[in-house]
Amino acid sequence: MAVQLSDHFTYRKLFAFVLPPIAMMLLTSVYTMADGLFVSHFVGKTAFAAVNFVFPVVILMAGLGSMFGTGGTALVAKTLGQRAEKRAKRYFTQIILLAGLLGVLMGGLGCIWLPEICRLLGATPELLPDAVMYGRVMLAFLPCCILQWTFQSLLITAEKPKLAFWLSVAGGVTNIVLDAVFMAWCGWGVAGAAVATGISQVVAGLLPVLYFILPNSSLLRFRRTRLQPRPMLQACTNGASELVSSVSAAVVGMLYNYQLIRYFGEDGVAAYGVVMYVAFFFVALFIGYDMGSTPLLAYNHGAQNQAELRNLFRKSVVLVGTCGAVLAVAAVVFAHPVAVLFVGYSERLVTLTEHAFWVYGLSFALMGYNIFASGLFTAMNNGLVSAVISLLRTFVFQALAVLGLPLLFGMHGIWWSVSVAEVGALSISLLFVWRYRKRYGYLP
Repeated sequence: MAVQLSDHFTYRKLFAFVLPPIAMMLLTSVYTMADGLFVSHFVGKTAFAAVNFVFPVVILMAGLGSMFGTGGTALVAKTLGQRAEKRAKRYFTQIILLAGLLGVLMGGLGCIWLPEICRLLGATPELLPDAVMYGRVMLAFLPCCILQWTFQSLLITAEKPKLAFWLSVAGGVTNIVLDAVFMAWCGWGVAGAAVATGISQVVAGLLPVLYFILPNSSLLRFRRTRLQPRPMLQACTNGASELVSSVSAAVVGMLYNYQLIRYFGEDGVAAYGVVMYVAFFFVALFIGYDMGSTPLLAYNHGAQNQAELRNLFRKSVVLVGTCGAVLAVAAVVFAHPVAVLFVGYSERLVTLTEHAFWVYGLSFALMGYNIFASGLFTAMNNGLVSAVISLLRTFVFQALAVLGLPLLFGMHGIWWSVSVAEVGALSISLLFVWRYRKRYGYLP
Protein backbone atom coordinates (compact mmCIF):
# COMPACT_ATOMS: atom_id res chain seq x y z
CA MET A 1 0.00 0.00 0.00
CA ALA A 2 1.53 3.32 -1.15
CA VAL A 3 1.10 5.90 1.61
CA GLN A 4 1.93 9.61 1.42
CA LEU A 5 2.20 12.27 4.11
CA SER A 6 -0.74 14.14 2.57
CA ASP A 7 -3.17 11.17 2.77
CA HIS A 8 -6.21 10.81 5.04
CA PHE A 9 -5.32 8.06 7.52
CA THR A 10 -7.63 5.24 8.48
CA TYR A 11 -6.43 2.78 11.11
CA ARG A 12 -5.29 0.46 8.34
CA LYS A 13 -3.35 3.16 6.48
CA LEU A 14 -1.86 4.54 9.71
CA PHE A 15 -0.73 1.08 10.75
CA ALA A 16 0.82 0.52 7.30
CA PHE A 17 2.79 3.77 7.62
CA VAL A 18 4.08 3.25 11.16
CA LEU A 19 4.77 -0.49 10.85
CA PRO A 20 8.22 -0.13 9.18
CA PRO A 21 9.63 2.20 11.88
CA ILE A 22 8.15 0.00 14.61
CA ALA A 23 9.70 -3.09 13.01
CA MET A 24 12.93 -1.16 12.58
CA MET A 25 13.09 -0.28 16.26
CA LEU A 26 12.20 -3.85 17.27
CA LEU A 27 15.07 -5.14 15.13
CA THR A 28 17.43 -2.61 16.70
CA SER A 29 16.42 -3.83 20.14
CA VAL A 30 16.84 -7.47 19.10
CA TYR A 31 20.42 -7.08 17.98
CA THR A 32 21.15 -4.99 21.08
CA MET A 33 19.84 -7.94 23.13
CA ALA A 34 22.01 -10.28 21.06
CA ASP A 35 25.10 -8.47 22.36
CA GLY A 36 23.94 -9.04 25.92
CA LEU A 37 23.14 -12.71 25.37
CA PHE A 38 26.50 -13.46 23.76
CA VAL A 39 28.46 -11.55 26.41
CA SER A 40 26.53 -13.19 29.26
CA HIS A 41 26.95 -16.76 27.99
CA PHE A 42 30.39 -16.60 26.32
CA VAL A 43 32.28 -14.11 28.52
CA GLY A 44 30.49 -14.30 31.88
CA LYS A 45 28.54 -12.45 34.54
CA THR A 46 31.23 -9.87 35.36
CA ALA A 47 31.73 -8.91 31.71
CA PHE A 48 27.95 -8.70 31.25
CA ALA A 49 27.74 -6.34 34.24
CA ALA A 50 30.66 -4.29 32.84
CA VAL A 51 28.95 -3.83 29.46
CA ASN A 52 25.75 -2.69 31.14
CA PHE A 53 27.70 -0.43 33.47
CA VAL A 54 29.29 1.57 30.63
CA PHE A 55 26.36 1.42 28.22
CA PRO A 56 24.64 4.55 29.66
CA VAL A 57 27.76 6.58 28.75
CA VAL A 58 27.46 5.42 25.14
CA ILE A 59 23.72 6.17 25.12
CA LEU A 60 24.41 9.67 26.42
CA MET A 61 26.64 10.39 23.41
CA ALA A 62 24.33 8.66 20.91
CA GLY A 63 21.43 10.84 22.05
CA LEU A 64 22.61 13.40 19.49
CA GLY A 65 21.28 11.09 16.78
CA SER A 66 17.82 11.11 18.32
CA MET A 67 17.94 14.89 18.54
CA PHE A 68 18.92 15.43 14.92
CA GLY A 69 16.61 12.69 13.64
CA THR A 70 13.43 13.69 15.44
CA GLY A 71 14.02 17.45 15.48
CA GLY A 72 15.13 17.44 11.87
CA THR A 73 12.10 15.36 10.90
CA ALA A 74 9.73 17.89 12.46
CA LEU A 75 11.42 20.80 10.66
CA VAL A 76 11.75 19.09 7.27
CA ALA A 77 8.23 17.61 7.33
CA LYS A 78 6.70 20.96 8.30
CA THR A 79 8.65 22.65 5.47
CA LEU A 80 7.43 20.02 3.00
CA GLY A 81 3.87 20.65 4.23
CA GLN A 82 4.40 24.31 3.34
CA ARG A 83 5.32 23.20 -0.23
CA ALA A 84 8.90 24.49 0.10
CA GLU A 85 10.69 21.38 -1.27
CA LYS A 86 14.02 23.04 -2.14
CA ARG A 87 14.32 24.60 1.31
CA ALA A 88 13.46 21.25 2.94
CA LYS A 89 16.31 19.58 1.01
CA ARG A 90 18.79 22.24 2.16
CA TYR A 91 17.72 21.75 5.77
CA PHE A 92 18.04 17.98 5.36
CA THR A 93 21.61 18.30 4.03
CA GLN A 94 22.69 20.58 6.87
CA ILE A 95 21.22 18.26 9.50
CA ILE A 96 23.19 15.27 8.21
CA LEU A 97 26.46 17.23 8.04
CA LEU A 98 26.08 18.52 11.59
CA ALA A 99 25.18 15.07 12.91
CA GLY A 100 28.27 13.48 11.39
CA LEU A 101 30.68 16.20 12.54
CA LEU A 102 29.40 16.21 16.11
CA GLY A 103 29.66 12.42 16.15
CA VAL A 104 33.39 12.64 15.35
CA LEU A 105 33.96 15.27 18.03
CA MET A 106 32.00 13.56 20.81
CA GLY A 107 33.38 10.13 20.01
CA GLY A 108 36.97 11.38 20.22
CA LEU A 109 36.44 13.18 23.52
CA GLY A 110 34.58 10.20 24.96
CA CYS A 111 37.40 7.77 24.14
CA ILE A 112 39.93 10.02 25.91
CA TRP A 113 37.94 10.56 29.11
CA LEU A 114 36.20 7.20 29.44
CA PRO A 115 38.42 5.61 32.15
CA GLU A 116 38.01 8.67 34.39
CA ILE A 117 34.25 8.70 33.77
CA CYS A 118 33.94 5.02 34.74
CA ARG A 119 35.92 5.53 37.93
CA LEU A 120 33.82 8.56 38.81
CA LEU A 121 30.66 6.49 38.39
CA GLY A 122 31.90 3.89 40.84
CA ALA A 123 33.26 1.11 38.62
CA THR A 124 34.89 -1.62 40.67
CA PRO A 125 38.37 -2.87 39.72
CA GLU A 126 36.74 -6.04 38.35
CA LEU A 127 34.40 -4.10 36.05
CA LEU A 128 36.74 -1.34 34.88
CA PRO A 129 38.89 -3.10 32.19
CA ASP A 130 35.94 -4.59 30.28
CA ALA A 131 33.86 -1.44 30.69
CA VAL A 132 36.60 0.77 29.20
CA MET A 133 37.33 -1.69 26.37
CA TYR A 134 33.69 -1.99 25.33
CA GLY A 135 33.01 1.73 25.68
CA ARG A 136 36.03 2.90 23.69
CA VAL A 137 35.29 0.64 20.74
CA MET A 138 31.64 1.75 20.72
CA LEU A 139 32.62 5.42 20.85
CA ALA A 140 35.02 4.95 17.95
CA PHE A 141 31.97 4.11 15.82
CA LEU A 142 29.86 6.94 17.31
CA PRO A 143 29.59 9.00 14.05
CA CYS A 144 28.00 6.02 12.29
CA CYS A 145 25.71 5.40 15.26
CA ILE A 146 24.47 9.00 15.24
CA LEU A 147 23.94 8.94 11.47
CA GLN A 148 22.01 5.67 11.78
CA TRP A 149 19.58 7.18 14.31
CA THR A 150 19.27 10.39 12.30
CA PHE A 151 18.47 8.60 9.04
CA GLN A 152 15.95 6.29 10.71
CA SER A 153 13.64 9.26 11.24
CA LEU A 154 14.43 11.23 8.09
CA LEU A 155 13.90 8.26 5.78
CA ILE A 156 10.32 8.14 7.03
CA THR A 157 9.88 11.82 6.21
CA ALA A 158 11.28 11.04 2.75
CA GLU A 159 8.38 8.53 2.39
CA LYS A 160 10.86 5.64 2.42
CA PRO A 161 10.00 3.79 5.67
CA LYS A 162 10.58 0.41 4.02
CA LEU A 163 14.13 1.40 3.09
CA ALA A 164 14.74 2.39 6.72
CA PHE A 165 13.39 -1.01 7.76
CA TRP A 166 15.63 -2.98 5.38
CA LEU A 167 18.68 -1.00 6.44
CA SER A 168 17.90 -2.00 10.03
CA VAL A 169 17.56 -5.62 8.92
CA ALA A 170 20.97 -5.42 7.23
CA GLY A 171 22.53 -3.85 10.31
CA GLY A 172 20.88 -6.31 12.68
CA VAL A 173 21.88 -9.41 10.73
CA THR A 174 25.43 -8.07 10.45
CA ASN A 175 25.59 -7.54 14.21
CA ILE A 176 24.24 -10.96 15.19
CA VAL A 177 26.44 -12.85 12.72
CA LEU A 178 29.56 -10.96 13.79
CA ASP A 179 28.69 -11.45 17.48
CA ALA A 180 28.82 -15.20 16.86
CA VAL A 181 32.05 -14.96 14.86
CA PHE A 182 33.94 -12.58 17.13
CA MET A 183 32.84 -13.99 20.52
CA ALA A 184 31.90 -17.64 20.04
CA TRP A 185 34.55 -18.45 17.44
CA CYS A 186 37.38 -15.91 17.78
CA GLY A 187 37.02 -15.44 21.54
CA TRP A 188 37.44 -11.66 21.45
CA GLY A 189 35.26 -11.09 24.51
CA VAL A 190 33.57 -7.73 25.05
CA ALA A 191 35.71 -6.13 22.34
CA GLY A 192 34.16 -8.54 19.85
CA ALA A 193 30.65 -7.48 20.89
CA ALA A 194 31.53 -3.80 20.46
CA VAL A 195 33.21 -4.29 17.06
CA ALA A 196 30.21 -6.30 15.82
CA THR A 197 27.85 -3.51 16.85
CA GLY A 198 30.10 -0.86 15.34
CA ILE A 199 30.29 -2.57 11.95
CA SER A 200 26.50 -2.95 11.92
CA GLN A 201 26.25 0.81 12.48
CA VAL A 202 28.55 1.41 9.51
CA VAL A 203 26.10 -0.57 7.37
CA ALA A 204 22.95 1.20 8.63
CA GLY A 205 24.53 4.66 9.01
CA LEU A 206 26.60 5.11 5.85
CA LEU A 207 24.54 3.36 3.15
CA PRO A 208 21.82 6.05 3.38
CA VAL A 209 24.50 8.67 2.63
CA LEU A 210 25.12 6.96 -0.72
CA TYR A 211 21.38 6.68 -1.37
CA PHE A 212 20.75 10.40 -0.91
CA ILE A 213 23.83 11.44 -2.91
CA LEU A 214 22.52 9.56 -5.95
CA PRO A 215 19.28 10.39 -7.79
CA ASN A 216 16.38 8.71 -6.00
CA SER A 217 12.58 8.61 -5.92
CA SER A 218 12.18 10.02 -2.40
CA LEU A 219 11.13 13.52 -1.34
CA LEU A 220 14.68 14.34 -0.21
CA ARG A 221 18.17 14.50 -1.66
CA PHE A 222 21.43 16.21 -0.71
CA ARG A 223 21.80 19.73 -2.09
CA ARG A 224 24.57 22.33 -2.05
CA THR A 225 23.96 24.52 0.96
CA ARG A 226 25.53 26.75 3.56
CA LEU A 227 25.04 26.58 7.29
CA GLN A 228 21.88 28.38 8.40
CA PRO A 229 22.16 28.74 12.19
CA ARG A 230 18.54 29.71 12.88
CA PRO A 231 16.77 26.68 11.29
CA MET A 232 19.47 24.33 12.61
CA LEU A 233 18.94 25.73 16.09
CA GLN A 234 15.20 25.21 15.59
CA ALA A 235 15.80 21.58 14.56
CA CYS A 236 17.95 21.02 17.64
CA THR A 237 15.33 22.70 19.82
CA ASN A 238 12.60 20.53 18.26
CA GLY A 239 14.66 17.43 19.03
CA ALA A 240 15.68 18.62 22.49
CA SER A 241 13.14 16.30 24.11
CA GLU A 242 14.73 13.25 22.48
CA LEU A 243 18.20 14.44 23.47
CA VAL A 244 16.91 15.09 26.98
CA SER A 245 15.41 11.60 27.04
CA SER A 246 18.69 10.00 25.98
CA VAL A 247 20.85 12.07 28.32
CA SER A 248 18.41 11.57 31.18
CA ALA A 249 18.20 7.83 30.54
CA ALA A 250 21.98 7.69 30.59
CA VAL A 251 22.31 9.69 33.80
CA VAL A 252 19.50 7.77 35.50
CA GLY A 253 21.09 4.52 34.31
CA MET A 254 24.29 5.60 36.04
CA LEU A 255 22.31 6.36 39.21
CA TYR A 256 20.69 2.93 39.02
CA ASN A 257 24.09 1.26 38.64
CA TYR A 258 25.48 3.26 41.57
CA GLN A 259 22.56 2.28 43.80
CA LEU A 260 22.49 -1.33 42.61
CA ILE A 261 26.17 -1.84 43.33
CA ARG A 262 25.56 -0.47 46.84
CA TYR A 263 22.57 -2.72 47.58
CA PHE A 264 23.08 -5.82 45.41
CA GLY A 265 26.66 -5.76 44.10
CA GLU A 266 27.44 -6.90 40.53
CA ASP A 267 24.33 -9.10 40.51
CA GLY A 268 22.15 -5.99 40.74
CA VAL A 269 23.83 -4.41 37.69
CA ALA A 270 23.48 -7.66 35.76
CA ALA A 271 19.77 -7.99 36.65
CA TYR A 272 19.15 -4.37 35.68
CA GLY A 273 20.92 -5.04 32.39
CA VAL A 274 18.51 -7.86 31.55
CA VAL A 275 15.51 -5.68 32.42
CA MET A 276 16.86 -2.86 30.22
CA TYR A 277 17.42 -5.13 27.22
CA VAL A 278 13.89 -6.50 27.34
CA ALA A 279 12.36 -3.12 28.26
CA PHE A 280 14.05 -1.61 25.20
CA PHE A 281 12.35 -4.27 23.08
CA PHE A 282 8.95 -3.36 24.56
CA VAL A 283 9.52 0.41 24.45
CA ALA A 284 10.64 0.07 20.82
CA LEU A 285 6.96 -0.25 19.92
CA PHE A 286 6.25 3.20 21.37
CA ILE A 287 9.40 4.79 19.96
CA GLY A 288 8.74 3.30 16.53
CA TYR A 289 5.19 4.62 16.57
CA ASP A 290 6.48 8.02 17.63
CA MET A 291 9.00 8.03 14.76
CA GLY A 292 6.28 7.09 12.27
CA SER A 293 3.59 9.47 13.53
CA THR A 294 5.78 12.57 14.04
CA PRO A 295 6.21 13.39 10.31
CA LEU A 296 2.46 12.88 9.76
CA LEU A 297 1.54 15.23 12.60
CA ALA A 298 4.19 17.76 11.57
CA TYR A 299 3.13 17.70 7.91
CA ASN A 300 -0.53 18.35 8.74
CA HIS A 301 0.48 21.03 11.21
CA GLY A 302 2.47 22.76 8.46
CA ALA A 303 -0.42 22.33 6.02
CA GLN A 304 -2.87 23.67 8.67
CA ASN A 305 -5.08 20.60 8.17
CA GLN A 306 -6.66 20.47 11.63
CA ALA A 307 -9.26 17.85 10.67
CA GLU A 308 -6.56 15.31 9.82
CA LEU A 309 -4.52 16.38 12.84
CA ARG A 310 -7.47 15.52 15.11
CA ASN A 311 -7.98 12.23 13.29
CA LEU A 312 -4.34 11.23 13.84
CA PHE A 313 -4.43 12.32 17.49
CA ARG A 314 -7.55 10.26 18.32
CA LYS A 315 -6.29 7.13 16.60
CA SER A 316 -2.86 7.46 18.22
CA VAL A 317 -4.33 7.63 21.73
CA VAL A 318 -6.32 4.43 21.12
CA LEU A 319 -3.38 2.53 19.62
CA VAL A 320 -0.87 3.63 22.26
CA GLY A 321 -3.23 2.80 25.14
CA THR A 322 -4.03 -0.67 23.81
CA CYS A 323 -0.37 -1.46 23.23
CA GLY A 324 0.56 -0.31 26.76
CA ALA A 325 -2.01 -2.59 28.40
CA VAL A 326 -0.82 -5.60 26.37
CA LEU A 327 2.84 -4.95 27.23
CA ALA A 328 2.15 -4.62 30.96
CA VAL A 329 0.52 -8.08 30.95
CA ALA A 330 3.32 -9.53 28.79
CA ALA A 331 5.94 -8.30 31.27
CA VAL A 332 4.38 -10.45 34.01
CA VAL A 333 3.87 -13.49 31.79
CA PHE A 334 7.38 -13.54 30.29
CA ALA A 335 9.44 -12.39 33.30
CA HIS A 336 10.64 -15.87 34.27
CA PRO A 337 11.54 -17.24 30.80
CA VAL A 338 13.38 -14.02 29.96
CA ALA A 339 15.41 -14.22 33.17
CA VAL A 340 16.32 -17.86 32.45
CA LEU A 341 17.30 -16.99 28.87
CA PHE A 342 19.83 -14.37 29.95
CA VAL A 343 21.14 -15.57 33.33
CA GLY A 344 19.86 -19.13 33.72
CA TYR A 345 23.29 -20.18 35.00
CA SER A 346 22.61 -18.38 38.33
CA GLU A 347 19.52 -19.14 40.42
CA ARG A 348 19.98 -15.98 42.48
CA LEU A 349 20.19 -13.82 39.37
CA VAL A 350 17.08 -15.44 37.88
CA THR A 351 15.06 -14.69 41.03
CA LEU A 352 16.33 -11.11 41.26
CA THR A 353 15.75 -10.41 37.56
CA GLU A 354 12.26 -11.92 37.55
CA HIS A 355 11.15 -9.77 40.49
CA ALA A 356 12.67 -6.63 38.95
CA PHE A 357 10.87 -7.16 35.64
CA TRP A 358 7.49 -7.77 37.29
CA VAL A 359 7.68 -4.39 39.02
CA TYR A 360 9.22 -2.52 36.08
CA GLY A 361 6.59 -3.94 33.71
CA LEU A 362 3.78 -1.97 35.35
CA SER A 363 5.23 1.21 33.85
CA PHE A 364 4.42 0.10 30.28
CA ALA A 365 0.71 0.80 30.84
CA LEU A 366 1.45 4.55 31.05
CA MET A 367 4.78 4.96 29.27
CA GLY A 368 3.31 5.05 25.75
CA TYR A 369 1.08 8.04 26.54
CA ASN A 370 4.04 10.05 27.83
CA ILE A 371 6.25 9.20 24.85
CA PHE A 372 3.45 10.13 22.46
CA ALA A 373 2.76 13.42 24.28
CA SER A 374 6.42 14.42 24.01
CA GLY A 375 6.49 13.44 20.32
CA LEU A 376 3.28 15.38 19.68
CA PHE A 377 4.85 18.66 20.77
CA THR A 378 8.01 17.88 18.81
CA ALA A 379 5.79 17.52 15.73
CA MET A 380 4.15 20.86 16.55
CA ASN A 381 7.70 22.35 16.56
CA ASN A 382 7.31 23.19 20.26
CA GLY A 383 10.57 21.73 21.49
CA LEU A 384 10.36 23.43 24.88
CA VAL A 385 7.18 21.66 26.03
CA SER A 386 8.39 18.38 24.55
CA ALA A 387 11.68 18.73 26.43
CA VAL A 388 9.95 19.56 29.71
CA ILE A 389 7.82 16.40 29.50
CA SER A 390 10.89 14.29 28.69
CA LEU A 391 13.07 15.90 31.34
CA LEU A 392 10.50 15.37 34.09
CA ARG A 393 9.66 11.85 32.95
CA THR A 394 13.13 10.45 32.28
CA PHE A 395 15.24 12.41 34.75
CA VAL A 396 13.63 14.43 37.53
CA PHE A 397 10.95 11.94 38.64
CA GLN A 398 13.17 8.89 38.10
CA ALA A 399 16.22 10.36 39.82
CA LEU A 400 14.15 11.34 42.85
CA ALA A 401 12.56 7.89 42.93
CA VAL A 402 15.74 5.85 42.52
CA LEU A 403 17.46 7.83 45.28
CA GLY A 404 14.46 8.20 47.60
CA LEU A 405 12.43 4.98 47.36
CA PRO A 406 15.20 2.70 48.74
CA LEU A 407 15.34 4.96 51.81
CA LEU A 408 11.59 4.53 52.34
CA PHE A 409 10.99 0.92 51.24
CA GLY A 410 14.39 -0.77 51.30
CA MET A 411 16.54 -1.98 48.45
CA HIS A 412 13.63 -3.35 46.36
CA GLY A 413 12.23 0.18 46.20
CA ILE A 414 14.73 0.75 43.37
CA TRP A 415 12.62 -1.36 40.99
CA TRP A 416 9.51 0.82 41.57
CA SER A 417 11.26 3.99 40.39
CA VAL A 418 10.18 3.86 36.73
CA SER A 419 6.51 3.18 37.48
CA VAL A 420 6.38 6.03 39.99
CA ALA A 421 8.07 8.36 37.48
CA GLU A 422 5.57 7.46 34.73
CA VAL A 423 2.61 8.30 37.00
CA GLY A 424 4.09 11.72 37.72
CA ALA A 425 4.90 12.32 34.04
CA LEU A 426 1.38 11.40 32.93
CA SER A 427 -0.11 14.19 35.03
CA ILE A 428 2.26 16.68 33.37
CA SER A 429 1.57 15.29 29.88
CA LEU A 430 -2.20 15.59 30.32
CA LEU A 431 -1.81 19.15 31.59
CA PHE A 432 0.18 20.26 28.52
CA VAL A 433 -2.02 18.38 26.03
CA TRP A 434 -5.10 20.13 27.43
CA ARG A 435 -3.37 23.51 27.70
CA TYR A 436 -2.29 23.63 24.02
CA ARG A 437 -5.25 21.85 22.42
CA LYS A 438 -6.75 24.96 20.81
CA ARG A 439 -3.46 26.50 19.71
CA TYR A 440 -2.54 23.48 17.59
CA GLY A 441 -6.03 22.12 16.91
CA TYR A 442 -5.46 18.41 17.64
CA LEU A 443 -8.50 18.61 19.95
CA PRO A 444 -11.59 20.79 19.41
